[in-house]
Amino acid sequence: MSSVPILPRRWTTADIPDQSGKTALVTGANSGLGLRTAEALAAKGARVLLACRNEIKVAAALEAVGAAATGPKPEVLPLDLADLTSVRRAADHVDVSVGAVDLLVNNAGVMAVPRSRTADGFDAQFGTNHLGHFALTGAILPALLRSPRPRVVTVSSIAAWGGAINPADPNWRRLYLRWPAYAQSKLANLLFTAELDRRARAAGTALTAIAAHPGLSATALYDRDGERGVAATLAAVPQRILYALAQPDHRGALPQLYAATMPDLPGNTYLGPGFEFAGYPRRTLRNPLAHSRAYARWLWGLSERLTGVRYEWPTGAGAYSG
Repeated sequence: MSSVPILPRRWTTADIPDQSGKTALVTGANSGLGLRTAEALAAKGARVLLACRNEIKVAAALEAVGAAATGPKPEVLPLDLADLTSVRRAADHVDVSVGAVDLLVNNAGVMAVPRSRTADGFDAQFGTNHLGHFALTGAILPALLRSPRPRVVTVSSIAAWGGAINPADPNWRRLYLRWPAYAQSKLANLLFTAELDRRARAAGTALTAIAAHPGLSATALYDRDGERGVAATLAAVPQRILYALAQPDHRGALPQLYAATMPDLPGNTYLGPGFEFAGYPRRTLRNPLAHSRAYARWLWGLSERLTGVRYEWPTGAGAYSG
């Protein structure tokens, strides 16, 4: 990319086009960026599915999104991205009860958590932030392709600049470093977006994949309440710094809302705040590794093997050459 054009003016939720008649599925919609995204989409008339794992928090979120809605009432879709069984169960529900999905916002995530594993044995960050969303997107692909112009928005992070994926140990079974593991998962989000968009076009579909990041935003992603002792003390330092510099979550959600709602965005567009850490949406740059087609194809194949999910493109679609 030779330049990074700033969007023509200060774009806000007031500029979101009418979303009436559209169905949007937002992961992690119980708090933070996901909640703000769900509220904004519902306020513009969309039918919003709140895909969440926390039953207590989602009750309050359902009330908040319902209060903002100008169209259909929001619905809850139980989903734990750290459990492939839960992902399959959610996809089955979508297939039977929802029909077409016009917009999928892959927003949920965990950040710099202590070493832990998903239900399927993956590193918690790689497994939740990337593999869970890879599996969900593939599992509901039939529902997405029922929409005339489906869009998948995946939320990355400025941390992706420091990301790299170790082919020998993508699940951090040996040495574990929480911040490099987070950066890896966020780079994976960008590689996934690029490869999904290429495969969608090669299959002759109208699906568009776009990425966004929120800069530094004050969300529950920074919470470290479950840690004790030295780990809690060390984790509290970056947490306090991030909160001091962070913009409000409603501002942080703007890039992903722009990515989700503005028509005619080219596939594989990447949006972020105007000043990278904060500000109004603009097109932005990415880690050079995110441009590697070979890297993206390798990650796609790895993700298929780990999750067991293969994307079912329309019969008779052209062969994908990468």
